[in-house]
Amino acid sequence: MLNSINPSNGELIASYEEMTKEEVKVIISNVNSAYQEWRLTSFSHRTQLMKNVAEILQDRKEDLGRFMTLEMGKPFSQAVAETNKCASVCEYYADNAERILENQIIETDASKSYVAYRPIGIVLAVMPWNFPFWQVLRFAAPALMAGNVGVLKHASNVQGCALEIEKIFQDAGFPKNVFRTLVIGSKDVKEVIENPHVKAVTLTGSTPAGKAVASQAGAVLKKTVLELGGSDPYIILEDADLDQAITACMIGRFLNTGQSCIAAKRFIVIESILNEFRTKLLEAMKTQKWGDPFDEDVNVGPMVNIWSRDEVHEQVTASIEKGADLLVGGIIPDVEGAFYPATLLDNVRPGMPAFDDEIFGPVASIISVNNEEEAIQLANQTSFGLGGAVFTKDIERGEKIAANDIEAGCCFVNDFVRSDPRLPFGGIKESGYGRELSEAGIREFTNMKTVYIR
Repeated sequence: MLNSINPSNGELIASYEEMTKEEVKVIISNVNSAYQEWRLTSFSHRTQLMKNVAEILQDRKEDLGRFMTLEMGKPFSQAVAETNKCASVCEYYADNAERILENQIIETDASKSYVAYRPIGIVLAVMPWNFPFWQVLRFAAPALMAGNVGVLKHASNVQGCALEIEKIFQDAGFPKNVFRTLVIGSKDVKEVIENPHVKAVTLTGSTPAGKAVASQAGAVLKKTVLELGGSDPYIILEDADLDQAITACMIGRFLNTGQSCIAAKRFIVIESILNEFRTKLLEAMKTQKWGDPFDEDVNVGPMVNIWSRDEVHEQVTASIEKGADLLVGGIIPDVEGAFYPATLLDNVRPGMPAFDDEIFGPVASIISVNNEEEAIQLANQTSFGLGGAVFTKDIERGEKIAANDIEAGCCFVNDFVRSDPRLPFGGIKESGYGRELSEAGIREFTNMKTVYIR
């Protein structure tokens, strides 16, 4: 059984019986049969159905938000906002898929030559719990608009969300087997990948999970797109607008209770402004209220489960033992639920978990440096490369650092890192490879076919 547990109080929400191997095979076979017809449908037909999905998401956003908040603890207002964002990615691909995938004419010595983008079949999505609707829709919207079909293996603790997503697609008018949820555990993923009908895999999750799936898919020569962990650096230069920087750092670090691959995890601050930055940040952090995620005044809900909360606390404790200073938080509340307060560590250096590892929770780390060069060097001193940001009033200087110096898949100037349907999203190094969203994201799972006519 797969159990959904409310992280606010530890109560069982629901249990879901896992599908048998035979049931999974039948579903995949049915999805493959649906693909043979779906790939031939017109863009106008797909567009209408995807717009239906967007409309349903908007109409049901509060109910869907409750699913998220109950199953993984996201503050309710953020859960509603996530649903709105899902609608936006559906609208984006409904409006742009045909244009992006039109034949690309290339002049050669042929009488006619071009690149055609054609669907490849079943895409398996292995998705995490932290953004239980967004992570799925940002794969499904482009995949289905390109003429592919999808099967979802969602995180075990958000099966309610997973099944609701399947229902949304069917309510929107999609054929039943164009998008299906597989109620299975991680142990069964390898067999799904090896199924000959499955043509590609996309995974969002931890780096170890990404390595395992990449290895399994590579063994059967199936393409993967991986969006993995991150330890995003935010560089605060001496000429930064500190109020602007603090606002961005707070949102970037504590959105979703800090449980995000692209959360701001390391604040790298030039020493000449360190005291002022630290004071302002500490004041802002003391306003962060933790508690019931349905309380509109709460900024920090429960973490996903007790185990994750305890792991974060161990990372904080180990960093303090190695010399970091605890400025606020850092104590497990004596209450029921997987709660952890907004926590600030100062004097963080390499060799501490707060610098070296990804802390997947509401913990911020301050790292002081003498100059820009040292800031860039420490920003890049990580195995991850998902996102990053730089804050400066000198826009030309900030753009140079963002575009050329920080080793990451996306880098923002004077703002917090986030995904946008119009921009490619993904990482380098141990943060994964491939891209989601934008034109790049929909083309990832197509056959880029050369057509040459003499």
